[in-house]
Amino acid sequence: MRTTLRTAGIVAALALTLAGCVARESASEQPRGSDFTPSSETATETEAETETETETATDGTCEFQADPSQQPVVGLPPEDSQATGTTLTLTTSAGPLAIQLDTGRAPCTVSSQVFLAGEGYFDNTVCHRLTTSASLKVLQCGDPEGTGGGGPGYVVPDELPTDLPEGPTTSGTETVIYQRGIVAMANAGPNTTGSQFFLVFGDSTLPPNYTVWGKLDEASLATLDAIAAGGVAAGGQSPEDGPPATEVTIQSAQAA
Repeated sequence: MRTTLRTAGIVAALALTLAGCVARESASEQPRGSDFTPSSETATETEAETETETETATDGTCEFQADPSQQPVVGLPPEDSQATGTTLTLTTSAGPLAIQLDTGRAPCTVSSQVFLAGEGYFDNTVCHRLTTSASLKVLQCGDPEGTGGGGPGYVVPDELPTDLPEGPTTSGTETVIYQRGIVAMANAGPNTTGSQFFLVFGDSTLPPNYTVWGKLDEASLATLDAIAAGGVAAGGQSPEDGPPATEVTIQSAQAA
């Protein structure tokens, strides 16, 4: 399944492919999947809130569930593990992208992403999708298959944001603004978050269905801006949605 992002009632063809059929994401104008319009990851919202104003499906222990639609890739992260470090640095063919980790907002998501980085899961993978529309400006990465349909073989609990600025209501759908610099998970719906994530280079309008787990520093945003300026490759879903014109490869990922 693909993970997608949905923005302001528009399926922003951002196929955010996360971690498997259940956790695969695709992005569309509403990122299809976790990212925008969860395409493969679906998260069931709980009524619990963390101290950092985030809806979360966790109560101190992360319940990572195997995704029956996918083959296990690296096993499950320890449920009681807590990520150490404050930054996850992606060394890419376009330059370094340093993600400041937000363990207070999304402890389980951060633990999963740091676990996957430590297992070399992200090494030599491509960022398969770039969306440059007025309402959705993101680069989507984290799929080892490079198709928007891959994932780690397990599902990460949803830790949905409740403190993002309000966006317009379109066709009865409430939206929020995922602001420039945010790093969030893509999905295909409730409880489908896997490994795919998106990096926001311009304020984007989406339902609050995508876990925010980090933020880019200014130097990383400059790198991301350069990627976006290169545009989308011909043959994508649209002139504003498809693979980056210049391929972006994550060569390694390391938490520190």
